[in-house]
Amino acid sequence: MIVYYTDGSASPNPGPGGFAVIKDLKPHILGSEDGETTNIRMEGKALIAALRDADGAPCVIYTDSEFWINVVTKWAPGWQQRGWTKKGGEIKNLDIVRELHELYVQSQAELRWVRGHEGDEGNELADQWANRARLGERL
Repeated sequence: MIVYYTDGSASPNPGPGGFAVIKDLKPHILGSEDGETTNIRMEGKALIAALRDADGAPCVIYTDSEFWINVVTKWAPGWQQRGWTKKGGEIKNLDIVRELHELYVQSQAELRWVRGHEGDEGNELADQWANRARLGERL
């Protein structure tokens, strides 16, 4: 089973951003978005990158973003049924929500939450490399 850790970074938030995917406790994918972005967007982009990398293979993806786990596992199915709308207004970051949801439902991925900045080796690596990606570093 493939094991990933993902994280995103924007500083200031919003501001320049980057994301990282850690695989086998080594940096595997680094990326960013042009212009100003947010931490939430970068977290979502990291999950998308991990799902694409897994390419349908069974995997576990650890993330410290409860938000994105809730989006993918709880909220997106209902939003999709309602034509990508929600009660109370627009769905922010809809481009990422839709892509992430589509990849997730076609995957064999299990998303697991890990508390950020609490000493988990994979999460700490993902955080460090997301910050390095935000500063322009690439593998």
